[in-house]
Amino acid sequence: MNILSGEIPASEGTVELLGQDVTAWSQPRRARAGLGRSYQRTTIYPSFTVAENCRLAAQARTPLPWRWWEGAARCRHSAPVALEAATRVGLADFLDRPAGLLSHGQKRQLEIAMCLATAPQVLLLDEPLAGMGAEETDRMLDLLAELRAEHAILLIEHDMDAVFRIADRITVMVNGSVIASDSPQAVRNSAEVQAAYLGGH
Repeated sequence: MNILSGEIPASEGTVELLGQDVTAWSQPRRARAGLGRSYQRTTIYPSFTVAENCRLAAQARTPLPWRWWEGAARCRHSAPVALEAATRVGLADFLDRPAGLLSHGQKRQLEIAMCLATAPQVLLLDEPLAGMGAEETDRMLDLLAELRAEHAILLIEHDMDAVFRIADRITVMVNGSVIASDSPQAVRNSAEVQAAYLGGH
């Protein structure tokens, strides 16, 4: 995932995004071209409000450095995008709340909202369910199910029950090697996967 997002350069092969070879592109350039990324550790600005976090992400997509006299909160371009992103993930009632005061699940929702504010077509999500309780997991899975209609999503996740609920295709890795890559049902029926992850013998 770090190679796909441009955080680590590829030692061989190519990375294509929406039909373009982006192997030599920087991480910011890939993001502006339609690639959104979330991390295993939440990467938000805790002292900023939900709206400010989303607005910063939107501004990164369409920076307007020449409009230095205009207050960021009144930006005609980023403010509506930020509101739409926060609303999309269910945080419309928390716009003025400092991000650091959100629950764990809400922080993960905010991180996805920040991704959405950059207008991505492809989302790379690294363990978005980590540390969530059952109710928060259900809420996040509902959000991902909604987003998959408009975005290609690559998801890294260890919650196998959640993966089977949401994925169209699953690739299972053990110690860096792929042991299965198929439909959820085929992966569920794999003896090797059962032995490695699902408690089979």
